[in-house]
Formats: sequence, structure tokens, C-alpha cells
Amino acid sequence: MNDLVIFLCRCLTVALAVQVCFMLVFLWHLSSSQKHLLTDEELPKTAVILCLRGADPFLSDCLKALLNQNYAQYDLKLVIDRMEDPAWTIATDTVQEHGATNVQISPLRIIRKNCSLKCSALIQAVKELDDSYQAIALVDADTIVHDNWLRELVTPLANPHIGATTGNRWYVPTGSHWGSIVRYMWNVYAVVQMYLYGIPWGGTLAVKTEIIHQTRLLDKWGKAFCEDTMMRQILGKHKIQIKFVPSLMMLNQEECDLTGLKSWMQRQLLFCRLYHPHWLAVVGNAILTILCPTLLTVLFVATLLTGQWYAASLSLSYYSSYVVALLLMVLLLEQGVQLVIHAHAQPSPQLSLTAIFKMLMGIPLTQWVYGFVFLSSLWMSKVKWRGITYKFKSPWKIRLVEYRPYQSIDQPVSPNISLN
Repeated sequence: MNDLVIFLCRCLTVALAVQVCFMLVFLWHLSSSQKHLLTDEELPKTAVILCLRGADPFLSDCLKALLNQNYAQYDLKLVIDRMEDPAWTIATDTVQEHGATNVQISPLRIIRKNCSLKCSALIQAVKELDDSYQAIALVDADTIVHDNWLRELVTPLANPHIGATTGNRWYVPTGSHWGSIVRYMWNVYAVVQMYLYGIPWGGTLAVKTEIIHQTRLLDKWGKAFCEDTMMRQILGKHKIQIKFVPSLMMLNQEECDLTGLKSWMQRQLLFCRLYHPHWLAVVGNAILTILCPTLLTVLFVATLLTGQWYAASLSLSYYSSYVVALLLMVLLLEQGVQLVIHAHAQPSPQLSLTAIFKMLMGIPLTQWVYGFVFLSSLWMSKVKWRGITYKFKSPWKIRLVEYRPYQSIDQPVSPNISLN
């Protein structure tokens, strides 16, 4: 038993060392910033596309932020599931209140059966653009952008080798639901991996329109479940780079309970399994960071019950040290991201001792939840997303099997709970 405990401790040491290296690389890149942003005359005409189904908790704030961009030529294109959708009233009221003239609101006209509703909406929006648009920017309804968001997102596209740019989301660790804490902890490590693997995030994503046509991206969206994860592989085949913009770490303050977290996390893992070019690396990381610490806790209980005090004390002390080390890593990453967020005068809650303690407790809880969700996602062939049921046989064989308009029962009880 002692040998097994020592072996697992060594595995955790390797896992921790790898995670520390990844964290340092990400923090180093996060500290860099764009020195020169494009002037008004240099900015390409851009279409900002937002696809909506249901009234997200901060939709009005999202729209107001999008209408106040420090950008010369841009139009906001909203594609809403139906005119009867609750998002339609919020959108029209917000636009009228703002007096904006650069907004087009359209219902989703064609519900494609071989892709997600979001991909259907994106295809419709892009196909309706004229040739004057040189770039498109995608954004999610739970993303509240800062005034310079679009300028910072589009500026790197001036480089002929860069075809797309992206940011990433960052949740707050001060939520009242344990689901919010687990989602925050899981997302911290997901953000680092997405950066290292070059995987874009659809909540803040810009693409040159010429690249869309060159890579036949619309054809791929017409057969896909999500719009972003596969882009690294598609653009990579044409030797086109995707640039991560460090200043575009977008704060998300929506809440999430454990029930909603399970379905959300399953979808993220499903997207990875279907479209991630390094899915086996994700599997290996999950085994190293979930199975090893879980086995160590099981061995602690077993050795404690059988009176093997040395093995019990070694497994407990090593696991405890591992969890504390992970907490320190998270706090360092939180500090790095906060510097980016504060640079754009975005409000963010301060960490209290209570929040830090909940983060500490959230680490083993995240490992267990992640392990359970990871295993359950491996055999998924059907998923429900915002009230819509999809079945899939392969990455490019998606079938929408049940559509219905968005209903009030799909809305979370709490106004701050995320719909995603």
C-alpha cells in the first residue's frame, strides 16, 4: 500500500509541476498588451453578431455595452429565435431607448436540422452582409463588453497572418451557489488550456470575412453543434493564425446552480470531444488531475481504517498540500486577470476570506463533479440546449430532433441564474 501511495504522490507532483508551468506561460502572456490600436481611419467596417434565444439575466446590459463601442464603423446584427421570444422585447426596448441607428433585429428565418440553432442564426447573419464588411465579431448575451472591446478585438486582424482573434470569459468566485464556485474553478483551468491549445471562445471572437469564404466556414457551421472549438483546426489547415487578445478577459457575474452546471459542463466537454484537435490531451489531463487525487483520498480512508498510519498520514498530507497549491495557483491567476479587468474600469467583487475558504472547499468538489460529468459526457448521443433537443452520431452529423419556441419554463427561477 505504501508503494501505491508514493506512486500517486509522484504523479500528483508531476501534474502540479505541469500546471504551474502552464500557469506561468499564461500569466506572462496576460501581462502583455497591444501597444498600438488601429486609428478610426484604419478600422475595417465590422458587423457585430449576437444570436439570442431567451432573456439572459444581463441581456440589457450586454446590449447597452455593445451600442457604446469606441469604434468608427460597426453595425450590430441581432438574430432572435422568434419575434415572440422574450429577448425580442428587451432588445427592441433597449435599442429604442438608446436611439441607435446601426442595429438590425431579425427573427431566425430558417431552422436548419443539421446544426445548432446558434449556427443557423450565424449563417443567416453572415449571408445577409454586403461586401463592405471586412470583419465580423461574435459575442454572447452573457458578455458585457467594455468601450474599447471591438477596437482591441479587431486591431490584430491588420496582421495578414492573423485571420481571427479571441478573448475568454472569467467568472466571479463570489457567487452564493456552489455551482458558481465549481464553474469558476473549472473555468480557471479551462481558460489556460484554451490559450495553450489555441482554441477560440465564441463569446468574444472576430474573423475576417475573406477568411470565412476562403475556409468555407459557413459550410462547416451548417453541419456543426458549436461555432468556435473547430475553428483552430479549420483555419490551421490554411496556415491562418488565431490570436488571443489578453486584454479581452471578459468578466461574467451570472450565477449557476449545480443542476445547471452539470448540463453546461457536459456541453463544454461534448464540444471538446467532437471538435477539439487535442481531445486525447484533454482526456490525459483529466485522468492526471482527477483520478490521481481521487484515488489518493480513497487510499487515505482505506489505510486509516486498516491502521496503516504511515500511508494514511502521507496520503492526507500530500493531498492537502496539493489542494493548497492549487488554491495558490488560482489566486495568482485571479490576481493577473483582475489587473486586466481593472485596466478597463470594469467593476469586480473583492475576494473575502469567506470566498477564499469556499474556493478551497470548491477544489475537491470541482474534481468530483468534473470526474462525474466527464464520464457521463463520454457516451452522450443526445443533448438538450435551451429547450432544444439535438442528437449526433459524429462531429458533422448533428440532427435537431425537437424544436419548440422558447417558453417561460426554460427560464431559471432566479433572475441571475445563467441560461447557458
